[in-house]
Amino acid sequence: MAHQLPIEWFDMNPNHFMMLADENINEASEYLPHNHPWGQIIFVKCGVITLEIEGERFIAPPGFAIWIPPHCTHACYNHEPTRFRSINIHEEETTALTQSPSLLKLSEIARAIIDYFFESDRLIPESGTDKRKAYVLIDELHDAMIGHTYLPSSEHRLLKPILTALEKDPANRRTLKEWAESVFTTERTLTRHFQKELGMSFNEWCQRLRFIHGISLLEQGKTIEEITFDVGYRSASSFIAMFQTIAGTTPDRYRQRHMSPL
Repeated sequence: MAHQLPIEWFDMNPNHFMMLADENINEASEYLPHNHPWGQIIFVKCGVITLEIEGERFIAPPGFAIWIPPHCTHACYNHEPTRFRSINIHEEETTALTQSPSLLKLSEIARAIIDYFFESDRLIPESGTDKRKAYVLIDELHDAMIGHTYLPSSEHRLLKPILTALEKDPANRRTLKEWAESVFTTERTLTRHFQKELGMSFNEWCQRLRFIHGISLLEQGKTIEEITFDVGYRSASSFIAMFQTIAGTTPDRYRQRHMSPL
């Protein structure tokens, strides 16, 4: 792992506009609400990270990142171990980025620049070449903003009990019609609220939930057959197909890529 300076050093040296860090969160770790005058990108390498930013929940699986604008109060509690890379950017260099928290889907160029800094042990861009790469990275971050969390939540009186129950038990296979009956409404009404409140269908939300849960189980060393049952699929082939559609790779290849020693 590259040598890292404490974040306090970055705060006291505004002439260095970017600082990168490789970080691990242990199981059942908590970061209490705090904020800082610089912006921060949390790029997930292994595990799933959940942040609360200005009262809104943001979840990101591997390959995604979360943007925390300067001065935004945020907190974190993770049930499982997580590895992430943080890209800290002084406030004056973040004016081109949105001042609202956002999920990011990083481009290949952004990933390559981040890998370059870590692999060459250049966590503070100092040379002219490295600074130019850092500014290209900031431009790429602007284009990567998605604007919402990977797995949105809702306080809507009809949706909240459904989402809460599913997050507690991702293997629950109730249909939307059955959920509608349990909250005394119609399937059509729930369909409309899922699109309006969450920006996606019930099936897509459930698929994302099972994907995130499946990642956690993969990293715990469970077999594909065990995971298939735990996330509510009836066959391993169905789980593998869902996983490959979202992640672009099979669960076994994902495990090989992301479960290398930290």
